[in-house]
Amino acid sequence: MPIAKAEAGKALLNPTNHTLIMIDHQPQMAFATKSIDPVALRNNAAMVAKAAKEFKVATILTTVAEKSFSGPIFEEIKSVFPDEHIIDRTTMNTWEDSRIAEVVNAKGKGRIVLAGLWTSVCIVGPAISALEQGFEVYVIADACGDVSDEAHERAMERMIQMGARPMTSLQYLLELQRDWARGETYNQTVATAVTHGGGYGLGLIYAKSMFNASEGH
Repeated sequence: MPIAKAEAGKALLNPTNHTLIMIDHQPQMAFATKSIDPVALRNNAAMVAKAAKEFKVATILTTVAEKSFSGPIFEEIKSVFPDEHIIDRTTMNTWEDSRIAEVVNAKGKGRIVLAGLWTSVCIVGPAISALEQGFEVYVIADACGDVSDEAHERAMERMIQMGARPMTSLQYLLELQRDWARGETYNQTVATAVTHGGGYGLGLIYAKSMFNASEGH
């Protein structure tokens, strides 16, 4: 019989065991995105960015044809990382840009978390490429989007079949926190959830306002 131990599973994300790559969250890409409402997409991208910033996750920001076609990265991301260098590419597959490879290698993490537009091109490309090179890959599905529900869903299935692990934006935030007794990140995690966590965020506001309740003891 297995023996239970009070310790986290190795497949769970923590702040130091992965590199987050946010890809092509740009206006031109968002205009044609139909699998997720643009307001929800921007909200989820902001949640992911704030989670990464709060927990000091190794993060790479990248765009495609920013000046000539696709426009700037979402302000919801830029405002969180105002001093972060954004790598602008011509390649649809982020992984084929040598500058990305250099930064990934410099970060030194064997686990990659992806979010971006579009799922079937700009996320499938690096996901499959990274998997084939021996990296573990996670995809934040609701911080991605595509030109149709079909395109997004088939892309997610294709990556999962290759070994990628899907998750959501709120899951990403809470997986990094994982214990409400972690006081050094508690307040910011709650603040991010209140701002971007939808009904869960409203619940936090209500509990605090009505009962002065909190998850931590």
